[in-house]
Amino acid sequence: MKVLKQKSAAIFLAFLVLFSTMSFSADMHYCGETLVDFKIFEEADSCGMMAESDMDENSITKTMSCCSDLEIIIPGQDDLQLSFEEVLFGSQTFLVTNHIYRSQISLDYSLNEFVFREYEPPILVRDIQILDQTFLI
Repeated sequence: MKVLKQKSAAIFLAFLVLFSTMSFSADMHYCGETLVDFKIFEEADSCGMMAESDMDENSITKTMSCCSDLEIIIPGQDDLQLSFEEVLFGSQTFLVTNHIYRSQISLDYSLNEFVFREYEPPILVRDIQILDQTFLI
């Protein structure tokens, strides 16, 4: 159960870093008050009529235009580009020793968990500890 929680937390954090560094854009094309086209990462297709932003000032059909484009951009984060050389030597030493220590502990736990599972203790004929004890009088 603990391993499942750790793996799911690691996957969640990996996706969190991935989506926080990506930038998203959504493009929408409205004709009047009706949404005609909606696309993510691409430019929305128009309905064939000219949008208000595409017309020039001398256009006769400016009063007949009912289309509008809306673009929403969510910029990504570029601050996460940290190299291993920028980390101080003490921090590098700590990271390496911590990794080695944790890998050794995980190996020890896995060995102790399964080695004695099928082992049955021997049948006691005499209590050997009492036979080997010395008593001061």
